[in-house]
Amino acid sequence: MIALTDLAPRVDVHPAEYQRLLGYPRARVLEGRALELANEARAWYAQHGRPWIVAREAARLRVDGDVIAIDEATFTSPRLARTLRDAGADRVVLVAVSAGPELEAQAQQLWREEKPDEYFFHEVYGSAVVEQLVMTAGARLCAAAEPNGLAVLPHYSPGYPDWEIGEQARLHALLAPHLPTALEVLDSGMLRPKKALLAAFGVTPHVERVRPLTDLVPCEGCSLVGCQYRRAPYGRSRRPRTEVEAMLPAEELPMPNDEPVSTPAEPLDLAATYTVNAKALRRWVVERLTLDARDDGTTEARFRYEGTTCSNAGRALRFEYTVTLGPRDDRYPIVRQRCAPSPGDDGYTFMCRYRAAAPQLMAAIDDEAPLRGQPLDDVLAWPRPTMAAGCYCESESRRHKWGIVLETIHYALAQQEKRRRDG
Repeated sequence: MIALTDLAPRVDVHPAEYQRLLGYPRARVLEGRALELANEARAWYAQHGRPWIVAREAARLRVDGDVIAIDEATFTSPRLARTLRDAGADRVVLVAVSAGPELEAQAQQLWREEKPDEYFFHEVYGSAVVEQLVMTAGARLCAAAEPNGLAVLPHYSPGYPDWEIGEQARLHALLAPHLPTALEVLDSGMLRPKKALLAAFGVTPHVERVRPLTDLVPCEGCSLVGCQYRRAPYGRSRRPRTEVEAMLPAEELPMPNDEPVSTPAEPLDLAATYTVNAKALRRWVVERLTLDARDDGTTEARFRYEGTTCSNAGRALRFEYTVTLGPRDDRYPIVRQRCAPSPGDDGYTFMCRYRAAAPQLMAAIDDEAPLRGQPLDDVLAWPRPTMAAGCYCESESRRHKWGIVLETIHYALAQQEKRRRDG
């Protein structure tokens, strides 16, 4: 059975991958202050970072419909179940990777010191480290599988499409006894430290099933340079990518026999069906949304949310949302997200959860960034509550509000695209 623990994996984030995650166009060369910040983050992590990788093959795997039983735990994921069935997978390897808490702590310190640029470059480097650790883990699994006539499938994680983030705790429980340092699963399903990932890699003896089916070839979503087990050129992933996989859609690296990848004619679905009433969207675009197109091709969106608490006589509260989107040609990927109380407004202090556990609640609000790294179009299929309380105490309420914000931004940009198309 496959077992791996590496407490000092080699970290060498490819410059092109780091630049991609930073949100720079593929042809842009980092220079000046940006290059200095990128090098500082890389050098700091080389000295202080403590990454690790853990992999354990599960003793039992059973797939029954959409339900996947791994050892004593069960999970529901139609997408993962279908992948395992199509490939004839008869085993699964559970993997945990972490960039360590050190970089995250350093980034927060930079934020407290009012150094937002340094904070951002450190944050993104942490995401790049986790992405590389996942690819490294996949390559090592391939090294273990290949001599035995086995094929490793693309990894999948809670929070990906068709796998609820709430099942993260169950996956963590299977790996927890083997982890070298503490890794906590919050009530929201997010991990702490957040620069970490839990994943499942299916393994199949039916190699012939994998090669003809590009959706089952992990190589197409993996940019690990120099891997001797590559079966296919690196191309754009066929499923939405999570924050730690990529904050922007994948860019092709120079690989042998790479095929050009076509881009969609429109960057957004112009026939979108929204969960929010179109009349409300039109009003919010005018009254609450500001869009700012930047010279570097990104777009910054600001949305003002106004609501009331569920207790204390319905106190009014206001939150400010900031969303940075990547280039239009890359289908407006969500690069950065932040939600915080409006300056000068204290309505949030009257929320019942705030009074019971203020630090934890505000940390959850600050940490959450749903759909980061995915095209803006993905909000259209994002499962979330259609109705929720006006406060921010529960994760479902916060997801509902993020859905409103992202749909409003999508609607505004789609209208711009229609005007562009119609001249």
